[in-house]
Amino acid sequence: MQDFLEFLDALDGFLYYPVLIIVLIVAGLYFSFRSRFAQVRLCFDSVRLVTERPGNKNSISSFGALMVSTASRVGTGNIIGVSTAICLGGPGAVFWMWVLAILGGASAMAESTLAQIFKKHDADTGRSYGGPAFYIEAILHSKATAVIFSLFLIATYAFGFNALASYNLQSTFSVYKFYDAGVTPLIIGTVTALITGWCMFGGAKRIVKVTGLLVPVMGIVYVLTALCVIVMKVDVLPDVLKMIFADAFNFKAIGSGIAGSCLVYGIKRGLYSNEAGVGSAPNAAAYAETTHPVKQGLIQMLSVYIDTIMICSATAFMCLMSGTEITHEAAGAQYVQEAMKTIMGESGPVFITVIMALFAFTTLLGNLFYVDNALAYINGKKVPGKKFMTVFKIICALVILVGAVLPMSTAWAVADITMAGMTLINIPCIMVGSGIVFKALADYEKQRRSKINPVFKASDIGLDTSKLDYWK
Repeated sequence: MQDFLEFLDALDGFLYYPVLIIVLIVAGLYFSFRSRFAQVRLCFDSVRLVTERPGNKNSISSFGALMVSTASRVGTGNIIGVSTAICLGGPGAVFWMWVLAILGGASAMAESTLAQIFKKHDADTGRSYGGPAFYIEAILHSKATAVIFSLFLIATYAFGFNALASYNLQSTFSVYKFYDAGVTPLIIGTVTALITGWCMFGGAKRIVKVTGLLVPVMGIVYVLTALCVIVMKVDVLPDVLKMIFADAFNFKAIGSGIAGSCLVYGIKRGLYSNEAGVGSAPNAAAYAETTHPVKQGLIQMLSVYIDTIMICSATAFMCLMSGTEITHEAAGAQYVQEAMKTIMGESGPVFITVIMALFAFTTLLGNLFYVDNALAYINGKKVPGKKFMTVFKIICALVILVGAVLPMSTAWAVADITMAGMTLINIPCIMVGSGIVFKALADYEKQRRSKINPVFKASDIGLDTSKLDYWK
């Protein structure tokens, strides 16, 4: 078992350095320059588009799709992931998270635009559905590749991420006197599994309803708390910013051990948190009803900013401004809770526990929304039978239970490796299909300049409508 765990750590390290660092940066730069930094130019457009309502009352709105994807992005990684990156990589990891978010915004726009273009129409409900598996098959003409991607997605979101979210949640209780390492994780895992199971059996509509209520509330409360901390300690803000930038550009330290540097940890934890280019958010994007695919691409780009620029930064500033000592041993919940204790007193750790409970819960729900979509694709583009789904959901609940008692390094390594598998299939595919994305973007901007509400016609950008199911 020890040899196997060491193998997981070694594979995790190799996949992120050098493989994923190169892939993510190249893809981010490619989409940024080819789109003329649309993720910056059209940022205000993305905010405006969130309020658009669908014409079909049975469809998921742009806001609903944004909340599902944000529910998956905004989770334990925004707290525990940031803490781990700072403690193990250094304060400079925060800067590299920001860089990944800005570059990744362009990749997120591209993948969700493709999901919209190649989505399918459900004649029974009138709703649309789709995701990366559908555009991978259409662009690469390879169903086998799309199925492999779907299997990686299931491994990532039903197992890797959910086990990690469960572990991260229970770890926040370790600072309390009642915590018993042999019993408490099992109790917390059981309760979390039961509550999540109740929502799972309610289907996609219940997931959208729950996340649509919780995500905005918890995000606003958390960010407002961070702003209060920044205002209270504004005198140390210049020193904190100096610390972040100095560590981020300490190339001597990075070069002496790049695999454990702020650069690698910033990219690893940034990718885990915002999922830009991973191929997760397009599953939610395809369900939204909109008049132009680029609209949903821009909205999903906004989700990356909400996750990293707002919420990950909130955690980073609260921790760094507290003056709490940064040590490897404190990586995870302990560092965040100790930081909040210096700011809010004894209520600080409790606040983090409550927020973590909400973040973990919405992450679990958003993850399982994606898994349902992948299972439907593998099963001939229809949801598997009731018996299969019942057994599968019970297994998912058990994974949540088991995740609570896993060692920290194992939980992170499994999540990192399965996520890397998704990313290494998805990013090359969206780069192959980038010509379609840029034509759709040009069409959207042309209509916007004419001051009309953009409406997409596939034939206007040279697409063969006979190969499309929705945009005829």
